[in-house]
Amino acid sequence: MNQDAATQPRPKVISNEVSVVSNFSFATYFGDHMVLQRGPRRANIWGYAPKGSEGNVVKVTLSPGKMKKMAIVNKGPDGDSLVWKVQLDPVISDSPFNITASLMSMEIMLMDVLFGDIWVCSGQSNMEFTMTQVLNATEELDDVDYPKIRLFAVNRVNSSTPLFDLPDDGIRLPWSLPTKTTVGNSSWGFFSAVCWLYGKYLFKQLQIPLGLVETCWGGTPIEAWSSFEVLQECGVSEVTDISSHLHQPPENFLTGFGGPNTPMVLWNAMVHPLLNMTIYGAIWYQGEANTVINRDYYNCTFPAMINDWREKFHMYSGTDIMFPFGFVQLAGNQPYYHIDSGFPDIRWHQTADIGFVPNEKMLQTFMAVAIDLTDFLSPYGCIHPRDKQDVAARLVLGGLAVAYNKKHVEFQGPFPDMFDFMLQNYTLLIRYNAGVRKMKYYSRIGFEICCSLTSENSCKPGISWWIPAPIIEPGDFHSVVSTSGCHRENVTGARYAWLESPCSFKGCAVYDSVTNLPLSPFIFTNEKFRSMLIH
Repeated sequence: MNQDAATQPRPKVISNEVSVVSNFSFATYFGDHMVLQRGPRRANIWGYAPKGSEGNVVKVTLSPGKMKKMAIVNKGPDGDSLVWKVQLDPVISDSPFNITASLMSMEIMLMDVLFGDIWVCSGQSNMEFTMTQVLNATEELDDVDYPKIRLFAVNRVNSSTPLFDLPDDGIRLPWSLPTKTTVGNSSWGFFSAVCWLYGKYLFKQLQIPLGLVETCWGGTPIEAWSSFEVLQECGVSEVTDISSHLHQPPENFLTGFGGPNTPMVLWNAMVHPLLNMTIYGAIWYQGEANTVINRDYYNCTFPAMINDWREKFHMYSGTDIMFPFGFVQLAGNQPYYHIDSGFPDIRWHQTADIGFVPNEKMLQTFMAVAIDLTDFLSPYGCIHPRDKQDVAARLVLGGLAVAYNKKHVEFQGPFPDMFDFMLQNYTLLIRYNAGVRKMKYYSRIGFEICCSLTSENSCKPGISWWIPAPIIEPGDFHSVVSTSGCHRENVTGARYAWLESPCSFKGCAVYDSVTNLPLSPFIFTNEKFRSMLIH
């Protein structure tokens, strides 16, 4: 393992091209100790060849075993480099392999290669948030001896054009075994806490080799991680500078913000180069930057980005075109409980305005609800909660159920499926999950109703207002809330947790009594609300 490389400081880089490689080598992100995607998927191995070798044959062999593959040296996508690429047969084994590539009289080798599931971890600063920063960091870093988990981190690089390989300065951490140094290097260095904990918890359940690939940059909007096709599909014409809009702590208090916000530049440099890597799935923690920029596009850009990543990984590497995609619904931020159209809207848009996933617009996805995982005293700013353990644990439930088809795993919290005005005046019954799972309560606040003020009887700004609807009957399968102050015929909507910070730590109103997963935020108005009413 390259321990020296693992301890180097991480530069902030702007890259516009990959230097032409003229020697016989593997692509930059290949290395000893790496993980390649296990069967039934087929992993790809590719690299560069020297000038004058075009048309020659590269032979790739795996040992132990008898697998041999051949590739012809051709011109690369840049028109200057010479490249070769082989696709291996499916490998299902948790034993290490050595992989040798030979061209004419030259030979190169990868040692201690595992075949397992590769998960890409991407997003902004809460994904970049490192293991040295989490609660109980010392104890966590004493528990890193998992030799079948391997780590790789992409450096902070951006490009105005799509790169087909990571640039020379594009690797923050080469493929490494987990150690205190590689897992807990430095604050905002490596390794991603959510990514590592997700991988560790997943490994404990599955006992299969895992490759964790971190590629993230704090303070970046989704547009920077999206291709031109995504932006075109959603009608996003430009992304303006967001830095002046973000909730900024005092100078030098927070290093998680400040990434590039130009469209496509991180897609070009930190995702596109990985497309030849066959992967199993991805997890994503991002959205804070979009609370202040292009917020109203997020219900399009997020699902479109997921689908675009899937299509392009499939096109280049043969990755499953519906590979599982997990994400974290935004946690709370500021310690005052005010209504803010930024965070609640993005949380709703993260589900394509449906409230839960997977759904018909976001197939094969899973979500960790984090509205109750606040940390108002975080030394890294309250936008960066230190409890990443609960975030990862909730993500793993979704990963097991959706990505690994473990049908017995309950991964979703409560969600309303019916409203009913009670016979008593001024009450509304909210039923969850068809009344089949019991609830428990830690608070009686968080619900609101929309009360129309005009004969139009509609929930719209200027002609209606939202009023608190406290729980007056915390039932096992439903909640009854008060609608006092609004006549029944004027109630035109209901919403829950529609605040930047809806509650204190694990103190929201409604939870599943078995899984302790929280009710996720929702807003239903006008026709949608009326369609859910039974009386």
